[in-house]
Amino acid sequence: MSESDSKRSVAEVLGPGLVTGAADDDPSGIGTYSQVGAQFGYGLAWTMLFSYPFLVSIQMICAEIGAVTGHGIAHNLRRHYPRKLLIMAVTLLLVANTINLGADLGAMAAALNLLVPGPVLLYAFLFGLISVLLEVLVSYERYVRVLKWTTLSLLAYIAVPFAAGVDIDDMLRGLAVPNLSFDKTTAMALVAVMGTTISPYLFFWQSGQEVEEQHRLHSRPLGLFPRSSGPGLARIKVDTLVGMAVTHITALAIIVATAATLHKHGITQIASADQAAEALRPIAGDFTFALFAVGIIGIGLLAVPVLAGSAAYGIAETFGWEEGLDRRPTEAKAFYGVIAVATLGGFLLNLLEIDPMRALYWAAVINGLLAPPLMVLTLMLARNPRVMGRLVISRRLQVGGIAGTVLMTAVGLLFLLS
Repeated sequence: MSESDSKRSVAEVLGPGLVTGAADDDPSGIGTYSQVGAQFGYGLAWTMLFSYPFLVSIQMICAEIGAVTGHGIAHNLRRHYPRKLLIMAVTLLLVANTINLGADLGAMAAALNLLVPGPVLLYAFLFGLISVLLEVLVSYERYVRVLKWTTLSLLAYIAVPFAAGVDIDDMLRGLAVPNLSFDKTTAMALVAVMGTTISPYLFFWQSGQEVEEQHRLHSRPLGLFPRSSGPGLARIKVDTLVGMAVTHITALAIIVATAATLHKHGITQIASADQAAEALRPIAGDFTFALFAVGIIGIGLLAVPVLAGSAAYGIAETFGWEEGLDRRPTEAKAFYGVIAVATLGGFLLNLLEIDPMRALYWAAVINGLLAPPLMVLTLMLARNPRVMGRLVISRRLQVGGIAGTVLMTAVGLLFLLS
């Protein structure tokens, strides 16, 4: 790594991991964490501390696959494993992403409807159209730079615990002592929390963005120069640790906020976006709904392109198409076409008229059930010397990745058996 690279600013070091972490708190995540806080109080707050090292491990593994090989997950599966595995992985990704896209677009439309009452389906369509046009026509680097600021509206959740009369003893007990029950309701909540936190689309996105980063900086894959790979791997580690910390702190704040407000007042089921917005009332007053809506819309405008983009990476790498957000639309027509079709598919799910908040919760459950097989595939890639050369993942990352996969599998089985 050159001297200029070693002096990169914090903003440059915090790249793919930070964006991935921000996108992890998408409308599906906000809806899920709000529901869990309202339903269980502080009882499942411990899941945020517990899941952090597992999310860091799997995301760091995916980032290293992209940075070391110079290709995304689907491309490496196509090169080194039977095509059946590739088709299975991309199919799981498309199913999870389409459902997630539909839920996110529906939640964004419902949030806008709080501010400007109108046709929710039209709002969902317009949000999808705007997301596609911005992703295709605007430099994504510039697009994300602006959208990152919209996530600041979620910081209101972090302030709520200090203004809502939080029972500190109960909160600390919820953080430190796992409250486990093996009934169906708790099992579903655990799958939803883990699924919205450790989601399949994040795997493909962060891996693909590491490749995009190399294209942007005109640098070579780390695997070509393993002896000088140390600084590059260190950057990935810092970026991922910080990015995943951001998503967990925000998620924990949402759970605590809704536990201290909705659950405390006997509201244990969130049937609409305005009920979730009640968590902000202690500090936001008459602006509560507006702040909540802006947060949902802002995060959604970041998350929808991530969901559609990760699907496009998977499909394009499967068929060997030109791909990448640094490509012009004329250079990667099929890649951008997948982005448009995936977003349209998500919109069409809203024609089923499922309540947006329940759709968000079920999207998280489905992510939780589909994540384990994809985690197995990423581990296979990252541990294979034919794929990673001399830079196979460290023993510590292997342990973290395997433990995370076992955890997600166990939670999924608990839900199915309950």
